[in-house]
Amino acid sequence: MIRLKSRREIEIIRRGGRIVAEAITLVGKLKLVGMRTVELDAEVEELVVARGGKPAFKGYHGFPNCCCISLNEELVHGIPGDRVIVEGDLVSVDIGVELENYFSDAATTVAAGRVTKEARKLMRVTRKSLEMAIDVLKPGVRLSDIGRTVQNHVESNGFSVVRQFVGHGIGRQLWEEPQVPNFWDDGESTPTDRALEKGTVLAIEPMVNAGDYRVKTRPDKWTVVTCDGKLSAHYEHTIAITESGADVLTMLA
Repeated sequence: MIRLKSRREIEIIRRGGRIVAEAITLVGKLKLVGMRTVELDAEVEELVVARGGKPAFKGYHGFPNCCCISLNEELVHGIPGDRVIVEGDLVSVDIGVELENYFSDAATTVAAGRVTKEARKLMRVTRKSLEMAIDVLKPGVRLSDIGRTVQNHVESNGFSVVRQFVGHGIGRQLWEEPQVPNFWDDGESTPTDRALEKGTVLAIEPMVNAGDYRVKTRPDKWTVVTCDGKLSAHYEHTIAITESGADVLTMLA
């Protein structure tokens, strides 16, 4: 069941979303080259706590840190540690905040110094696919509309959309119904299609690979990587569906 949110609930999620947006902005401003991923994680956690938020991922099913930080062929759920970010790395950072018992979630992929032309294109296409998905949101939009919008843009640019991980509803819980795929093939593995109503709040998060769409989980049981070792990118916003369309909640005012 999709839990529709009231105007009051959406405003609480927005307040948490502004903290997430500040953290995402911070990541984009830091000089990442030479920084350990655990140091980046600490910078984000310090900001989140200072703004009155609670790191939503820390302790979630045992995850040990504030952020998921994933480099290059790592797709999602990377655990911050002693790995040093070097020139040319793609750095994907996923940040969740709990505020007043509601959750907000967003992600970005940033370049550490100068990266390859392919990496730049991958980032640009993935980010654009999220923007295009947001543009189609309105009462009555179907999950299939969102999935096809992302998939068509990504595949027309020569990249692939991950199937094993999808977006989701969000609010009282970090993960709520519905599942929000970034693809749509009408197969058995695709969630039941449905029309979405005003008051639905979604975390839409295209996860795009430079090569094959298949991924696997490393022995740490968290870090997800591309099977072929090629680059991956990840962008995400938390968005409410309103009468007039999409209201992005993880943006600075």
